[in-house]
Amino acid sequence: MNMVHFLVDASMPRATAELIRTFGHQATDVRDIELGSAADAVIARHARENRLCIVTRDRDFGNILDYPPGQYAGLVVLRTPEVAPRSVVLAILESFLQQTEIVEQISGRLAVVEPNRIRVRSA
Repeated sequence: MNMVHFLVDASMPRATAELIRTFGHQATDVRDIELGSAADAVIARHARENRLCIVTRDRDFGNILDYPPGQYAGLVVLRTPEVAPRSVVLAILESFLQQTEIVEQISGRLAVVEPNRIRVRSA
């Protein structure tokens, strides 16, 4: 299994990193490295420089013109209702993490994860 190191955006529940680790991957929460209130561009630069896969609910990261997938170790954008409870957000993320073939090949790709559907775009 290829381990992925995820960078958890502040738009995600605090329990996200723990969930990711249960699937054998690494996770760093932006709130733990003083980037909790950083602009998207700062988070994106940190992810690129450190080869981290961003996991977020911020739909801006789904814009391939602003964030070309080929420049990243992966982009995972969860499309959930704004008011989705933490349990729903984590369940949607878990459904993505269970797709090991997609997760292991996420580098250079954008995955848009919705309830019951995952769309993957290459660079």
